[in-house]
Amino acid sequence: MTGLKRKLDDAAGKVCEALIPIKHELFRGRGKEVAICTLGSIDLLEEISRSELMKKVALAGRLLSENKGIDAIVAYVADNPGLRRIVLCGKEVKGHYAGQALIALHKNGVDRDNRIIGAKGPYPTLESPKEQIASFRKQVEIDDLVGVTDLERISALVA
Repeated sequence: MTGLKRKLDDAAGKVCEALIPIKHELFRGRGKEVAICTLGSIDLLEEISRSELMKKVALAGRLLSENKGIDAIVAYVADNPGLRRIVLCGKEVKGHYAGQALIALHKNGVDRDNRIIGAKGPYPTLESPKEQIASFRKQVEIDDLVGVTDLERISALVA
């Protein structure tokens, strides 16, 4: 039954994308060692993209899901060996707990089915190769500011 439910959720997601277009924003900065992830906080991401922080960070983007979004982060880290920190901030997307899942992945890894150990979201199963996941866990540290939307506080941590 969970396979059917997931297919229905995926179909509903595609319908929502068509009816309510969500900007999939990603901003590249001039830094190399730090990335910022604003979870579901679009306004915060846009504020960061216009700030001086972009001189210090490699990337600023969002994380909306506990699976495909995390797979994208794992792949980005694999392609950017100089990245050392991810500042995780902003508000969680209701029901997905993507930030919590990213922290759980970093702390606990995945089980034999590539499901993030300890993740609360409904579908925390990754497609990333286990070797990439292991490298991600060793390569980066995560600064947990989940819930924080204050640019000054985030900037202070990046500096």
